[in-house]
Amino acid sequence: MKEIKFILNGKEVSVEADPLKRLLDVLREDEKMTGVKEGCGEGECGACAVLKDGVLVNSCMIPLGAAEGSEIVTPEGIRETDKGKCIIDAFGDAGAVQCGFCTPGMMMATEALLTINNKPNESEIREALSGNLCRCTGYDLIVKGVQIASERGKDLW
Repeated sequence: MKEIKFILNGKEVSVEADPLKRLLDVLREDEKMTGVKEGCGEGECGACAVLKDGVLVNSCMIPLGAAEGSEIVTPEGIRETDKGKCIIDAFGDAGAVQCGFCTPGMMMATEALLTINNKPNESEIREALSGNLCRCTGYDLIVKGVQIASERGKDLW
């Protein structure tokens, strides 16, 4: 066991745990960040996506020790921001949410994309979302949601 400190959604946290424990498990079990989902547990589906120091990562593939001193942002961390609200509203207006399981990861991927490219074309959106699996929507509505967020939030990113 080791004490690991990091910033979680703007607040410093300290966790006493095995440094090899998955960040996903710490976020869900210890920190109650249930917007982070476990889908595949192998880094393939994107349901557990978070921002680690501004970079989109799959938290199921990150050992807790690698989060030491980092800034971690979960879906809960962007939900109340103007950017997060813009993405949420855009996804809703586009009908991009069906079962909702992939939605938090898709929103994290959208935040990561729009932070580096606030006017992505359809190809760039599809590439940015390619690490996230959805079994309900067929992706077209999600792409539309990202396009709407990009248009409405052009001054946010």
